[in-house]
Amino acid sequence: MNNKIKILAVGLLTFASGIAFSNFAMSDVPSKIAVVDVQEVVNSSSQVQALKKEQQAKMKEVVSFVEKARKEVAATTDVKKKQALEEKYNKELNTKKTAMDKNYADKLTAIDSTISKQIEAQAKAGGYDIVLAKGVVLYGGSDITDAVKKAVK
Repeated sequence: MNNKIKILAVGLLTFASGIAFSNFAMSDVPSKIAVVDVQEVVNSSSQVQALKKEQQAKMKEVVSFVEKARKEVAATTDVKKKQALEEKYNKELNTKKTAMDKNYADKLTAIDSTISKQIEAQAKAGGYDIVLAKGVVLYGGSDITDAVKKAVK
């Protein structure tokens, strides 16, 4: 799950950098630059926190399902029935996992879009031409992380 959040942060960074560099390349006027700590915004997002809790609850359900299935399979003595139960539970588990992963990916995409839009909105409101991820900037730029965090919450 943390890997997906990191991927989200990298995606936001790529998006922001692409916009920033295309605007910068076309301008003769000095650009107004902002920086944002995308990882901090993602970590403080109430949407991300809710998604994490939801995923943890779903994982508990899956663990409970697996434990119940194992007990039922272990209690079955007939080899054919045992094999049929294993296949049935494996299919159910795969279906649950696929649905859970799709739901998670859809929600993560929506959160990514929300955060990207808020970064863009804060940049426009502040009159910034370029927004870069804080991790790639050694010095300079106005930090708009707090404004984005407030807008995303």
